[in-house]
Amino acid sequence: MNPLVNLKKTRKSPDRGFLVFHNTSEVIRAETILKKQGWNVRVMGPPPELRTGCDLVIEFPLVEQLNILRILEENRIPPIEMVPVDSPLLKPLDLLKTKDYGNYIMVRAANMKLTVEKNTFKIVNISGGGCPDVPYLAEELVGKTLKEAPSPKEIGHTLCAYALHMAYEELKKICSF
Repeated sequence: MNPLVNLKKTRKSPDRGFLVFHNTSEVIRAETILKKQGWNVRVMGPPPELRTGCDLVIEFPLVEQLNILRILEENRIPPIEMVPVDSPLLKPLDLLKTKDYGNYIMVRAANMKLTVEKNTFKIVNISGGGCPDVPYLAEELVGKTLKEAPSPKEIGHTLCAYALHMAYEELKKICSF
């Protein structure tokens, strides 16, 4: 029996791909547009092979590649690259990590950390990042509860604001908001 025939039968074709954009603003716009239209997408860190600095990728269902490309082109934000995730080395990186500190819980998203007090859901600390709006974001969020605090994505426009928004959303899920 030909071993190449067996190899073809056992090799699974990819079902997810990722979209690479020029900058974080394009990723945020593309994610917003695609989610509003009901697409199952998520923002992740790019694999090391494609990392170019402070950037993100959008993971998407590969079977919907043509529809998603059409939507993005209609909205004037076509990706610079579309890559199928068919190798473990090309898997995007999950950006979220959660740490329980007893009375506090911290979520790290990429390089940003958001910590809340468990009993009150009050934001007690924001740290990380290197973007110019991090002090502003901290001033706007620290001391407020998750319900009172504005969404970081609505008041900031950098990679740090986006990462902080991911941590904020994860904490809202964890705290059942």
